[in-house]
Amino acid sequence: MRALVTGGGGFLGSRLVERLEADGHDVFVGRSRDYDLTSMEAAARLFDDARPELVFHLAAEVGGIGANRANPGRYWFANLMMGAHVLEQARLHGPQKLVVAGTVCSYPKFTAVPFNEDELWNGFPEETNAPYGVAKKAILVGAQAYREQYGVRTAYLLPANLYGPGDNFDLETSHVIPALIRKMVDSKGEVVLWGDGSPSREFLYVDDCVDGLVLAAERYDGAQPVNLGTGVETTIRELAETIADLTGFEGEIVWDASMPNGQPRRSLDASRAAELFGFRARTPLREGLERTIAWYRTQAPAHAAR
Repeated sequence: MRALVTGGGGFLGSRLVERLEADGHDVFVGRSRDYDLTSMEAAARLFDDARPELVFHLAAEVGGIGANRANPGRYWFANLMMGAHVLEQARLHGPQKLVVAGTVCSYPKFTAVPFNEDELWNGFPEETNAPYGVAKKAILVGAQAYREQYGVRTAYLLPANLYGPGDNFDLETSHVIPALIRKMVDSKGEVVLWGDGSPSREFLYVDDCVDGLVLAAERYDGAQPVNLGTGVETTIRELAETIADLTGFEGEIVWDASMPNGQPRRSLDASRAAELFGFRARTPLREGLERTIAWYRTQAPAHAAR
């Protein structure tokens, strides 16, 4: 099929493009430098150029707690507009399927663990990433409305926190795993981490997420959102200790409790994905971390130099 991947030059998108091409699809990569999807005109031009039969909407503006605190307005606007414009162009161009990547940040701040998709509307998201999470959740509403009125077939997925080789290791905008890896590989002394280490997260290896996206495109045709995750909950303190062990970090870990923790707990109920399209994550966290650390040590210096 002719497949369009928005955000196809990014961390998740580039891995998905590789997978789709390996499966024989003709893939058109939508990159932000060529198509600013916050503009309807640019979104229309992208769909005209791509002529897609299958669309994966992965483009997003996102970062860790610090980036979310610094860019709440931009993250709300950019993610809302990109999603709305992709939905409208899907309506106009009529691809067979649209797969949208949502975010675990859309869940309420206080949600029973593991997060079940039916809990998505039972409260407001954690404050530091609420603008981003609310914007992405609005796209779910749009997708359901466009399905009902126009017959746009959209699969809306909620991946857990992603990590893996090729992740963003910029300390200003990165998420927790690449930030910890960079700090512990590069530092000889102490490493200062935000919060007290008590919050928990669930981490999904990037190639496992790609499997979920492809399976949903092939097998799922429903209006309800679907979690993609491992079902394994890990505290930030446990994560830091594991990465310290894997990197050989011998310095001191200092917790700055004056900085925000973010959402108290995150772990997903992934049973719906297993039932509806046979998705099960395959990569244990420690194994995925080992691969990511190895990539950073061999590839990141060359990327930084360029």
